[in-house]
Amino acid sequence: MRKTWFERALFISWYCAVGDCDYCYMSTQKKLISNPKMARRREESVLGEAVISKLCGWRIEFVSGGIGCCTADEIVGLVKKIHHITGQRQWLNVGVMPKSSLEKFGDSIEGVSGSVESVNPEVRKRACPSKPLRPILKMLDDASSLGLKKSITIIIGLGETEEDIPLLFNLIEEHGIDRVTFYALNPHEGTRYERGPETEYYLKWIKATRERFPGLEIIAGSWVDRLDEIPSLLKAGADAFTKFPSIKLFNSSYARRVEKLLANEGIDFEGTFTRAPSWQSVVNVVDALPFKDELKRKILAKAEQYHRLLLKDKK
Repeated sequence: MRKTWFERALFISWYCAVGDCDYCYMSTQKKLISNPKMARRREESVLGEAVISKLCGWRIEFVSGGIGCCTADEIVGLVKKIHHITGQRQWLNVGVMPKSSLEKFGDSIEGVSGSVESVNPEVRKRACPSKPLRPILKMLDDASSLGLKKSITIIIGLGETEEDIPLLFNLIEEHGIDRVTFYALNPHEGTRYERGPETEYYLKWIKATRERFPGLEIIAGSWVDRLDEIPSLLKAGADAFTKFPSIKLFNSSYARRVEKLLANEGIDFEGTFTRAPSWQSVVNVVDALPFKDELKRKILAKAEQYHRLLLKDKK
């Protein structure tokens, strides 16, 4: 039986020092944030989410935050704690980091993700004017020298065409990319975009990439208004899916629909969107952590809030 899983990105901040990517939610928030530190999530909130993700069988897609949201040392400390909780080496997606900073993570990270977004140079220049590609590619090459894996994110629907697919293939080959996360553009209010790509067009990118790179790990994002396409994304070549608001919509009609769609296609889903872990299991995970008692107490308090959301009645 075909197996799949869900990957949940773990955000540590809603601030980005760049803040001018024309598709990004953070670009609509930057002018509203006078103190970037106030846009950070509390450590216990991030770690409490990691606890719930572990118990629901969700993998962490990557630890993510806007560029310049935290210092490298702050991110290192947080990622090492997430590694303790999940037992998984993490992926980083926090902007360009120098090799000297990547070295500090030790065995707590699996690899580094670069936000390429578009392989069409003109589209990328317009969509990400202050996020040049060259430093991202250098970071990925530095990751290779440290024995780390390399991932890129690609957004479909920014204005690229099928003729750009070979450019993606070239990038994967030239830089030895191990994983690609595809997203269908999700238009945010306040940005220039009004609609995402048609499913068939989105599938062409995934299918072509899978055919060219049979061993590549492919993750595909699908939003709440595109849930019916999840089985098709997996059939086209994606290994797993992301972007479903799994805590907010846990055991909702949307969550049940995803599980039913997968079951109807004979796809074994390794996690759950409908069966909440027991409160005792949450307590047990937090109690076993090698952290200071005060931090454990705070993590447990946040995990309780998330656990209540899982149990809340939803439509």
